[in-house]
Amino acid sequence: MISIKAILADIEGTTSSISFVHEELFPYAAKQLPDFVRTHAGEPGIAALLGDVRKEAGEPGADPDRVVEILLQWIAEDRKATPLKTLQGLVWEHGYRSGDFLGHVYADTAPAMQRWSDRGARIYIYSSGSVKAQQLLFAHSDAGDLRLFIDGYFDTHVGNKRDPASYRRIAEHIDLPAEQILFLSDTAEELDAAADAGMRTMQLARDEPVQSGRHPVARDFDEVVI
Repeated sequence: MISIKAILADIEGTTSSISFVHEELFPYAAKQLPDFVRTHAGEPGIAALLGDVRKEAGEPGADPDRVVEILLQWIAEDRKATPLKTLQGLVWEHGYRSGDFLGHVYADTAPAMQRWSDRGARIYIYSSGSVKAQQLLFAHSDAGDLRLFIDGYFDTHVGNKRDPASYRRIAEHIDLPAEQILFLSDTAEELDAAADAGMRTMQLARDEPVQSGRHPVARDFDEVVI
């Protein structure tokens, strides 16, 4: 039997509730983003991100107000656009540090991370949200600071979550054979991509009916045994 040396976990629907992201984080970003963009548009780092938005939208001449319109539309569409995710992370940083909210994690997330860590497994996160947003969520989670359990973070800079090449890059980056990595997600298409890259997979079905399919299914992290 091949031993698992690393856990690679999704966030939404896996470590944390989808409702927290869509009902708390996204609305907060939508409310705060316009003022943030207009206030910081002249800063080099933000200006570069706004340039990336214009390029991805195919509107190189868009003024800041138009860029804000584009970003708000992308939020409404839940578009996985890297410059949007980076800007959202910057806005959420203010919210976390101001105590406007805590990052939600399921009650079994922290104990599972402790258990996996005690067994010698490395723990990594892979989400469409920016690395910064991921770090903020786990640093300010309602279970405390969970970053001490996490060895690394990956976002869309490594590639699309439904592309097997993304998982091959992650395996190469963490220097493990893909078959020694267990990917946990609630999304079948992501699991398919990870499996096609050679990773072990398990589908989290916390709130959905359990369906038989390509991947083993767990109701919660208590059922994830390595």
